Amino acid sequence: MDIANQAALVTGGASGLGAATARRLAAAGANVAILDRDAAQAKRMAGEIDGLAYACDVADAASAEQAVAQAAAAQGPARILVNCAGIGPAARIVGREGPMPLADFEAVIRINLIGTFNLLRLAAAAMIATEPQGPDGERGVIINTASVAAYEGQIGQAAYAASKGGIVALTIQAARELAARGVRVMTIAPGIMATPMLLGLPEQVQQSLGDSVPFPKRLGHPQEYADLVVSILTNPLLNGETIRLDGALRMPPR
Repeated sequence: MDIANQAALVTGGASGLGAATARRLAAAGANVAILDRDAAQAKRMAGEIDGLAYACDVADAASAEQAVAQAAAAQGPARILVNCAGIGPAARIVGREGPMPLADFEAVIRINLIGTFNLLRLAAAAMIATEPQGPDGERGVIINTASVAAYEGQIGQAAYAASKGGIVALTIQAARELAARGVRVMTIAPGIMATPMLLGLPEQVQQSLGDSVPFPKRLGHPQEYADLVVSILTNPLLNGETIRLDGALRMPPR
């Protein structure tokens, strides 16, 4: 896909991996709309990249439908969707106060997994209504965000691992179903990334986490995630796969 002049949606684009992706896509010439629950921060980020910003709860059907429709009205139907919105609270299945509240598990599944599917279904519907482009007849590309926790969920990550594992499983299914319509579906599974959540930890904790990565021995940079997004967009043979972006990290139980 030629990224220049394409309409793009980035969920969770106000910070972290999403913000890096929004910047990278804008630098490549895309018209970027940021969808995020933090409307104020999304607006600031959009101003930085000369893009658009819409308040959006990815797990809510009406909120997502409205945001996608508003973005389409402003810049045309998106041919690029990057799903970065997500949360990752830690809790044991059975902790000191008893079993994990079901509502806590459900909240993570709703935002990470249902939210990803919600935007995927809406973006895919808009993409397949567009004219095919290029020699392969491509109509669009959807990139989701999983995690190495989908494969090696640590203690306290039941909800997070389940939500990200669901995204991995969804990837090949969605790619097969949308292939006939000219839409590719890919997923990136990052390892330990230097996102705002991790950068808020003490310096020695950050150093320890970075040292656990085989090579390079450091936290991943959000820009490296964004660079992989561009690589996926521009390589039409990448489809239906989850790519680990983790420096060969394999997470221990704790």
